[in-house]
Amino acid sequence: MATVSHAKANGVAASSSDHTETSSSVEREPGSIRAEIWPEVTAVPLDPAIEAEIDAIMAKMTLEQKVGQTMQADSGAVTPEEVKKYRLGSVLSGGNSAPGPLPYADAATWLKTADAYWEASTDDEDVEVAIPIIWGIDAVHGHTNLLGATVFPHNVGLGAARDPDLIERIMTVTAKELVVSGHDWTFAPTLAVPRDDRWGRGYEGFSEDPKIVASYSDRIVKGLQGTFGADDFMTSGKIISAAKHWTGDGATDGGRDQGDASISEEDLRDIHTTGYLPALEAQVQTVMVSFSSWQGVKMTGNKGIITDVLKDRMNFNGFVVSDWNAHGQIPGCSNTDCAQAFNAGIDMFMAPDSWKGLYESTLKHVKSGTIPMERLNDAVRRILRVKLQYKLFDRGAPSTRAGAGNTDLLANAEHRAIAREAVRKSLVLLKNNDSLLPLDAGKRVLVVGDGADSIAKASGGWTLSWQGGTHTNEEFPGGQSILAGIQEAVAAAGGTVIFDEDGTGDHDADVVIAVYGEDAYAEFQGDRPNLDFDDGDFDTALLGGYRAKGMPVVSVFLSGRPLWVNPEINASDAFVAAWLPGSEGGGISDVLFQRDPSFDFTGKLSFSWPKLPTQATLNVGDADYDPLFAYGFGLSVSDTANLGPLSEETGLDAGANQSSDILFSGGQPKGGWSLYGVIDGTQTRLNSTSWDGGDLVYSGFDRLAQEDSLRIDWLTGGPVMRLATHDRADFARQSNGAMEMSFFVRNLGDNPAKLRVGIGCEALSDCADGVPVTVASDEWQEVRLSLACFADQGADMSSVGTGFIMRSDSAASIAISEIKLAPDLDALRDCGD
Repeated sequence: MATVSHAKANGVAASSSDHTETSSSVEREPGSIRAEIWPEVTAVPLDPAIEAEIDAIMAKMTLEQKVGQTMQADSGAVTPEEVKKYRLGSVLSGGNSAPGPLPYADAATWLKTADAYWEASTDDEDVEVAIPIIWGIDAVHGHTNLLGATVFPHNVGLGAARDPDLIERIMTVTAKELVVSGHDWTFAPTLAVPRDDRWGRGYEGFSEDPKIVASYSDRIVKGLQGTFGADDFMTSGKIISAAKHWTGDGATDGGRDQGDASISEEDLRDIHTTGYLPALEAQVQTVMVSFSSWQGVKMTGNKGIITDVLKDRMNFNGFVVSDWNAHGQIPGCSNTDCAQAFNAGIDMFMAPDSWKGLYESTLKHVKSGTIPMERLNDAVRRILRVKLQYKLFDRGAPSTRAGAGNTDLLANAEHRAIAREAVRKSLVLLKNNDSLLPLDAGKRVLVVGDGADSIAKASGGWTLSWQGGTHTNEEFPGGQSILAGIQEAVAAAGGTVIFDEDGTGDHDADVVIAVYGEDAYAEFQGDRPNLDFDDGDFDTALLGGYRAKGMPVVSVFLSGRPLWVNPEINASDAFVAAWLPGSEGGGISDVLFQRDPSFDFTGKLSFSWPKLPTQATLNVGDADYDPLFAYGFGLSVSDTANLGPLSEETGLDAGANQSSDILFSGGQPKGGWSLYGVIDGTQTRLNSTSWDGGDLVYSGFDRLAQEDSLRIDWLTGGPVMRLATHDRADFARQSNGAMEMSFFVRNLGDNPAKLRVGIGCEALSDCADGVPVTVASDEWQEVRLSLACFADQGADMSSVGTGFIMRSDSAASIAISEIKLAPDLDALRDCGD
């Protein structure tokens, strides 16, 4: 597919100074590309035998089959019978779309479903030729939707390891474990260069520096697919790779996921596309286009980016896939109709739940000539080329392939050893005053913090479920928590471990290890307004108390990005940036206790660490570069310099992280609000929107984007959905008649949902049973309730702990989205039914 042929063939693109023409020298339309200034990639000659086989297959295909090949449906929204009827090209499983009742599944369940799709796609009834599907999934740090698989550190930590050989070994393991479940294709590697740490996908990137991304990208592709031209290319135990998200997704303004990057073409080329070049050279078979925009133009509809640069200039001959219903965001498009994206160069639509309508509209567009037949044939040829390179027609049903169903390959000793090594190498030591580390494992060790005994928290998003975070350690049968790793090390040396998760007990120990940090998140649900760490579920104010008692403190900080933690660093004698290490917590104890003389801190920051929480766009090379810890910083235990006290002035306006007028948006609570479920008076605070409380069930639901809404199922009447905050909000000003409580809602049940909504009350009975709202329509509708109505019922709007509370008195199913305070549109008081 490609051999890099440009000024710097090591994968680091030439700087904009290498080109005499600049983007300001010619007036151009926003989002337009000058393909001639982009790196040229010399095409590898196509295999004549494969091209001839494509010709033979396409000669037998109907028009309907060709359109079907360009569709990818989610396994939660397509049956094997529909795969056969529409002759779909691919199935994916989104982050929560595993077969069965859970967002993940065991190998046997995955494999049974894989076989069902395979058999449906290869049934040649009523067609001259049947084409097998390829099944894709987001195995972005191991095959983390498969029960018992190895969970590797997220890319943010692997970037700190600076070890391309390790990266290739990790990807080789990932490919082997994908084969166990019958998958063909992973949507990896992520080759974004995150330049704003507020971005919720930042941990999927290796570094703010494109050089690190470029040093890894070809090794990832080789680990997954094998080495092009070698005997292992696309052989047994290898799968298809997808370089994503083409391109510039790490540059969006404000760090907004799916947002707009207003950068120059030179920066788009030199910073954000550099990492793709080695992946193309390694023959990555697919490229996924970004949700985001560049200069106001959606990448999914940007022909210059997809066709003129990627396909023509860089001679990419694999196929291009879109992201989850991203085509629907193009002006003039909907999720079920978008000729623009196809004509721009998308070869396969990721249309998880919209595929059927999109199939019908695409077929019409081809018949009418809106989509040229030449464009459709090109897309189908590219898809078939990848399937033939992968030897798909010869592989047989997923269950018949070598390694299929072999759970001995999951998190076995070899795979776990590689993951544990990755944990050790990704840790970055930021502080080690008075050479506290390494610790003596023979002493009395107090372990505190909500991350110590939670593999889920240590693994972050994209782990067992899309958002991760709520899973028990029992759901990681091949894993080890950080606490278990510490206990292992201390027991071996004859010491003692005391575990007190919330840290409130009265203990006497020689040292305290505090494990805490960000709660799990994924994609836009991780976007944040600034980098001020807000404690999570562990009270870090306790750290100073331990030191006051003479117990030195080691902080092990779990996060998907650098955050402003000056108070926590000041309260710690040693501070370790552990990122999101995954399922091998023993890798942390290996280094804390230096269980082997070779186990030292070797990780170096691949992202600059902020001095202030407002330094979200701090990147190495900036003219005003002023970090707390610079890119490349990282201590070893032999470094003896002490770190002095750090300023704890945030520079933020008071209440910047406190409760806000937006309570629930993008599928998650916002601005300091938390989601609870209340059943028979028992309240549960949730870290994600996936929860089964028995009589009350929460799950993600789509309105405008993937899982940007909450589905609520009341199996009986009585349970309560609640959004609340510890930092009480003052809604008095908003309650003067000028503001309303606004939310979008949709009925999902057979009967109208009769609901009660309240504000400022622990239970609806505290606010006169709230405001009645009946939801009958199965279409989304906006409900707006005057805040004055709640004040009239006796709610203290100057001190609101419960910003939104909802109950159904009978069984009901609804979806709800975008709960916020909004201006009263007509100044007429609406107090419900």
